[in-house]
Amino acid sequence: MNTHKSYIIMKTTIHFSILLCLGAMLASCGGKDDKAAQAAAAASTPQPYPVFEVNPQSTTLDSDYPATIEGIENVDIRPKVDGFIERIYVDEGALVKKGQLLFTINAPQYEQQVRTASAAISSAEADVNAAQLQVNKTKPLVEKDIISKYELESAQLTLQSKKAALAQTKAALVNAKVNLGYTKITSPVNGVVGAIPFKTGSLVSGTSAQPLTTVSNTSKVYAYFSLNEKQLLDFSNTYQGKTLAEQMRNIPPVGLVLANGSVYAQKGKIESINSQINKSTGAVSLRATFPNPAAVLKNGASASVRIPQHIDEVILIPQKSTTDLQGKKFVYVLGDSAKVVNTLIEVMQNTKGKFYVVTKGLKAGDKVVLEGFQSLRDGTKINPQEKNTDSVYAEIKK
Repeated sequence: MNTHKSYIIMKTTIHFSILLCLGAMLASCGGKDDKAAQAAAAASTPQPYPVFEVNPQSTTLDSDYPATIEGIENVDIRPKVDGFIERIYVDEGALVKKGQLLFTINAPQYEQQVRTASAAISSAEADVNAAQLQVNKTKPLVEKDIISKYELESAQLTLQSKKAALAQTKAALVNAKVNLGYTKITSPVNGVVGAIPFKTGSLVSGTSAQPLTTVSNTSKVYAYFSLNEKQLLDFSNTYQGKTLAEQMRNIPPVGLVLANGSVYAQKGKIESINSQINKSTGAVSLRATFPNPAAVLKNGASASVRIPQHIDEVILIPQKSTTDLQGKKFVYVLGDSAKVVNTLIEVMQNTKGKFYVVTKGLKAGDKVVLEGFQSLRDGTKINPQEKNTDSVYAEIKK
């Protein structure tokens, strides 16, 4: 009897446990269904995205071209006579004035030439005086028919010969003094001294390939840069003028971007365009002139000439509003029923700050997703949050 009761109690317990498990399973299934339903509802709800309307605007584009800086005067200082460098009066990088002494060359042979020429002049002057005395002595005798006229003519020819010899010795003295003057080398221009490869005592020659130094006048500098044939044609079509000279006058002042990326404080002007295209490079050379009062720009430095171009009624798009795919740019345009359309656009090569200039793919009045569209797909419905266009551009320009 006790065994039968125990069996009934155990069976009842098992049935109750099974019922509890079934209840728990049903409750769990119900929770999962609720979460799935909530997730589906969330997915079907359009997500908010900021959008703005694009409108034509005026702007200025900057085009940068690699350039080389040269002083307006860049003079190699070379010796004109042979000798040893006796003294160097300046150091590399020094500012010098025109006529300032730079080097002296020890060349005693030119001092000897001066002394020799001076002595030759004294001898030649004595010969001239003696020949003049002979003429003076012969002339009255001829007049009195004591001697023949031939004697007077001979004396006069001798005097003429002696005067020519005197002139020759004087020329030799001038030449000797000129050569002696070449032993003192002065600066031909105002400027900055470059590298000085020779030291005191070095033997130099007028035929030496390497100059003693270089003096560069950098009060103004030339920035030389090039345009290829296509760029030159675009350049010519951009600025008004019937001739190249007129077009150059209409080019606005240009900037200079230094090697460290900073923009030079002074503006320059394009003053020269080569009329011929280099056959080997297919490019034409241009020259812009920049003032350099503080001597910031150095001869031989590298930089980029920045040419501004003003354009009207163009559509600007923030760079952050675009995506790149296989070298092409796309934006999400708000279409019908608040669905976005992944739209291909074309932009100019030059950028304006953090903007692209759109040439194709967008029109005035289109509304574009500003940012945060990484999870968007073509045709997705969104909840557009319109932003003021002016505030969008103002924010990007900061």
